[in-house]
Amino acid sequence: MPAPALITLIVGDEELLVDRAVAAVVAAVRESDPDVDVHDLVPAQVGPSTLVEVTSPSLFGDRRVVVLRSSQDLTKDLAATVLDYLQNPADDVNMVLTHAGGAKGKALLEAATKAKAERVDCKGPKKGPERVAFVKGEFAAAKRQITPDAAEALVDAVGSDLREIAAACTQLIADTEGRVDASAVARYHSGKAEASGFTVADRAVEGRLPEALEQLRWSLAVGTAPVLINSALAGAIRGIAVAAQPPRGMSEADLAKRAKVPPWKMRTLRQQARGWSPGGVTRAMAVIAETDALIKGAGRDPEYALERAVIEIARARGNR
Repeated sequence: MPAPALITLIVGDEELLVDRAVAAVVAAVRESDPDVDVHDLVPAQVGPSTLVEVTSPSLFGDRRVVVLRSSQDLTKDLAATVLDYLQNPADDVNMVLTHAGGAKGKALLEAATKAKAERVDCKGPKKGPERVAFVKGEFAAAKRQITPDAAEALVDAVGSDLREIAAACTQLIADTEGRVDASAVARYHSGKAEASGFTVADRAVEGRLPEALEQLRWSLAVGTAPVLINSALAGAIRGIAVAAQPPRGMSEADLAKRAKVPPWKMRTLRQQARGWSPGGVTRAMAVIAETDALIKGAGRDPEYALERAVIEIARARGNR
């Protein structure tokens, strides 16, 4: 594995691909230094002295990876600190900047490019055929095969959220053998009983707290990544928000597109949306955002953060 550049610029708004790109840099650094110290930061965590502290020369020559996510959201003063650093980066620090790629924070993009940062573009698939190609790539990376019709069926069953598609691929790869065909996908999605992020989310938004917690603990026990579970919770709340107050005159297909689910799932979402108020949805969305930050570095215990999120979401149902 080649040594990563001192500065890596990850551009794009597809969180799954961004997370994978960050993980690849960290893994590359750990290949040569297993004890490397990793600082994974979001703008809300960065104070006036934080960047200076984590990028200052180490007295003991310890290598560090400093990940600064959503750099386009840095305040003017903090962005200026990063710009100064890019002009003279430390030799014992690998800095990773993630940027959504829009006009906001463009000066950072230009400065990182000028500093000869290694750029990684994370543009997610937007159309059906691109998502099908993504599924095939997930199976190929695991040295498995999936038939073209099975890949299409998987995308139709799961929807457009890339994390959910990736999670479904991971579970199919783990729970099947040999080449996966459309019948295997149909069996999996019609009667799967094991816990996943999706079952956790369904039970939570339905207000069935004991079952949601049981599913959460089992899902974590079988190795489901916390970030995927929180993504499933976010998708469920997003769907509830659409189903609870659908815009007048919007077609079923457009509603499904807005909720980022296949059309057949709208009926389930309408049932789950009963008992949800605008205030409850707002509270649940805030919990999801808080949990996302805790999982990605602001907290020390992702499993506890998820348990708290499930409790808060279940309680938000019915709140006025």
